[in-house]
Amino acid sequence: MPATFVVVPQWQGSGSSRALRLSDGAEAIRGDLPASSTRVVEVPLEAGDELGSGLPRLGSLQLVRDRTLAVLADVDDWALTIGGDCGVALAAVDHALERTGGDVAVIWFDAHPDLNTLESSPSAAFSGMVLRTLLGDGIGPLVPATPLAAGRLVLAGVRSSDEGEDEFVSATAIRQLTVDDLADPAALVAAVEATGAGSVYVHIDLDVLDPGELLGLSDPVPFGVTPAALVAGVRALKGRFGLAGASIAGFSPASPDEASDDLPTILRIIGALTAS
Repeated sequence: MPATFVVVPQWQGSGSSRALRLSDGAEAIRGDLPASSTRVVEVPLEAGDELGSGLPRLGSLQLVRDRTLAVLADVDDWALTIGGDCGVALAAVDHALERTGGDVAVIWFDAHPDLNTLESSPSAAFSGMVLRTLLGDGIGPLVPATPLAAGRLVLAGVRSSDEGEDEFVSATAIRQLTVDDLADPAALVAAVEATGAGSVYVHIDLDVLDPGELLGLSDPVPFGVTPAALVAGVRALKGRFGLAGASIAGFSPASPDEASDDLPTILRIIGALTAS
């Protein structure tokens, strides 16, 4: 069965002053996807209200989450969700948890762990709270009915975190793989095997890559993963586990020319995720 792509050009989860570039990035990727197997989630134009929660743009974030879940509910198999900011993974991981009855490990490829709460976040941007929300510790309307268990999570390629995130990782003993670890696909497979899960969800924030490999990153962090290592890791995971879902986020090109330069790398990653 051909892969289904769900494009969610959400920007409201970002704290960047250039957040709208994330919407442009999602649309740029969409232009290279097969139209017949691509579905688009409508994202409101407005930023959205915090609805008394303290979380900026909560109204829009909740609306997009609900719309994405509705689209995913009509997909017969797993889907590749394309953002936008990392907040698009909220609905996609929630959907994978429901589909598998929780029997899924989440591999979070990201330069940042996205494990802040509203209280610990320096920016109050939801993109830095997505994973913590999926673990059940977030703004009530956004927390999944069946949260992800910390023992089913593997952080991969993280190299920039806040103090509150470091404390949480230490307290929960969440599994981590460094950039050097990711040079060996077997280490990635072993980390997922240690979770005991029968399937895997792969989330890729493109800033896990080294900035020298991709121009369109809104929050680049030096010394990242190479595209070759990332692709090899994805292929190894697919060779060992069933794929319960996947997401790619964080493409923030400054111009159409920059997007064109980066798209071959992104399409290579998409190809690894969707290959039979």
